[in-house]
Amino acid sequence: MDPMKLQTRFIPFLALAILALLFAMWAGLLRLGWILPTFPNLALAHGPLMISGFLGVLIPLERAVAIRQKWMFAAPLAAGLGWVSLLFAPGFGAILMTVGSIVAFFILVVMARREPVIHTFTMAVGMLSWVLGNLLWISGFPIYQLVHWWICYLILTIGGERLELSRVLRPAPQQIRAFGILALALLAGTILSLFNANGGARLSGFAMLALSLWFLKNDLAARNIHHPIPLTRYIAYCLFAGFIWMGVGGALQLIYGATYAGPLYDAALHTVFVGFVMSMIFGHAPIIFPAILGAPIKFYPAFYAHLALLHFSLLLRVTGDLTNQVELRKFGGLLNEVAILTFLGMTVYSVLRGKR
Repeated sequence: MDPMKLQTRFIPFLALAILALLFAMWAGLLRLGWILPTFPNLALAHGPLMISGFLGVLIPLERAVAIRQKWMFAAPLAAGLGWVSLLFAPGFGAILMTVGSIVAFFILVVMARREPVIHTFTMAVGMLSWVLGNLLWISGFPIYQLVHWWICYLILTIGGERLELSRVLRPAPQQIRAFGILALALLAGTILSLFNANGGARLSGFAMLALSLWFLKNDLAARNIHHPIPLTRYIAYCLFAGFIWMGVGGALQLIYGATYAGPLYDAALHTVFVGFVMSMIFGHAPIIFPAILGAPIKFYPAFYAHLALLHFSLLLRVTGDLTNQVELRKFGGLLNEVAILTFLGMTVYSVLRGKR
């Protein structure tokens, strides 16, 4: 089979992921208070569209493309069909997304059996956290209570990937043990949050803050921040900024405990989901998209524009949250989305130029 023809087959999956992101951003603006056209179920679907829609397609797709076993593509397919269904039949859409997360977990089980080391176990536990969060969701738990499971899913999944890539630095055994203890603390806080919301949130917050410091010291990004290759240096800046925001999110949870709605809730979640996760996506896109599409990305210094805008706008948003300035929060949230749209446009442009 022609390799490039095979890679083209993955474009519909990417389209499902990007469309989920666009709908999630539309819903996010509605939740921020912007007056936009809408339809039933959209605003309430913001979190699931982002976590189990956009990332629920993208993360398993990356793994399925790498391993190339046909059954694995059921994970991004179920998540993609799930988010579309969620907009019209929420119950059925949630079930499909949960099915996608279960298949994604079994992809990690295969990886962990092939390579039984700490980074694959960490990613497997991360995927299991996604499954459990989704099961709580379809069981009727409110999102403010189960969102800790989705946070655990993303931090452990990304953290396991970063640990895998940082093996070239040959971390000392005590560093690996410290990472394992902090990952277990994050999981313990997530479990505790079901029974003691404040205690669980604070334990998770401590673990997030400590993990951010661990990555700032031990991740490959710490070495690559001054790398002579421009793309490698850009990726390092993305990761470094993301680790800082994860620490900020952890500090907010450690200080304020569990939040349920309002400005503090917005700040605690979006320091992680925008500051940490989106910054990681900005940094990993030059690795993920070539792997999926078989086309290199051409780096441009203009990439720093959407990276800077993402973090500046998030700073405005969080400042608005913590000082109760509604308009500043709304404006910061709008600029968050401008940064993400600019990133998408630059990525598509650089892929097309890279193929040439």
